[in-house]
Amino acid sequence: MPKCNRRCAAEAKITLAYGPHHYCAEHFTDFFEHPVTKTVRKFKLLKRGEKVGIGVSGGKDSLALAYLLGKYYAKSNELLALMIDEGIEGYRDVALRVAKKYCDEWKIPYQVVKLKDRFGYSTTEVVHKINAQPSLGTSCAFCGSFRRTVMNEWAREQGCDKFATGHNLDDEAQSVLMNVFSNNLPKMAWLGPMTGAEGFDGNGLFVKRVKPLYECPEKEIIAFDAFKGIEHYSEECCPFSWMAKRNHVREMLNHFEDQFPGTKFTVVKWLQDLKPHLEDVKPAGRLQACTACGSPSNSPLCRPCSMVKLLDAVKAAPRKAVAAKGGPTCAETKGLHDREFV
Repeated sequence: MPKCNRRCAAEAKITLAYGPHHYCAEHFTDFFEHPVTKTVRKFKLLKRGEKVGIGVSGGKDSLALAYLLGKYYAKSNELLALMIDEGIEGYRDVALRVAKKYCDEWKIPYQVVKLKDRFGYSTTEVVHKINAQPSLGTSCAFCGSFRRTVMNEWAREQGCDKFATGHNLDDEAQSVLMNVFSNNLPKMAWLGPMTGAEGFDGNGLFVKRVKPLYECPEKEIIAFDAFKGIEHYSEECCPFSWMAKRNHVREMLNHFEDQFPGTKFTVVKWLQDLKPHLEDVKPAGRLQACTACGSPSNSPLCRPCSMVKLLDAVKAAPRKAVAAKGGPTCAETKGLHDREFV
């Protein structure tokens, strides 16, 4: 077994192929934490005195995020966690118990918002509607839109200046390629460590979302949690995740990363080089308040409200189980290599 690069003579517990670097558990956690605080400084994600909302699900990314924000920013910023309950039994309820445990331990106050209470449907009920009318699309499209709306509404209600999410390097690289494949420049302009097109403030209707883990590979987050003893909810992939197009992109990127270490960093760096050329790309349509709920929208009816109307129109929704699988799952496309540190 290789020894730690920090000359501590300890056996390496993780090897980072893009170095290559070898670290013992103690020196790896030190190595991991530095880029997070550096990312916050480099991209000016947080300012002293700001109230910061944190999206906490109980998974590896959000718990690492909550731990690090609590460690480095609790004294200079007010932190408050949001936990979104999609209403998926045996999945989100279990994960939220983990999230609450750690927020209590780290003294981060939290609130839980249920999609059912806000939109009238849980994600499980959305899936039943899709079973009855497959042309509705995928549950991921509904759930993602609902979740983003809840994040923004909650952050505004709480008076948050920023809302931090656990998006990591892998997530960002996947999003870049998905927008390339769909030729979606407006969405590409929206990506980055601080979500939002350059110069677009949304007339104060949007709370900026920040990604402190923006430059952290998923594999390293898993290792960080393990070495810190953070027992995240391990079955973190949604049981309906096989519907997501993202899984195919993740699978492809992981294959390239295995063959050419550093690929994910390169994809995200390409986006950063491209961003200055996207400054004139603005969201389509004129920003206005949704006529139904008042949320910011580019059309008279915001996307979540339009989606609710579609769901309401499906009168008969048999409560049969969703097909067990129709494509690669989130867990399958992440691959076992994400848990093999050395």
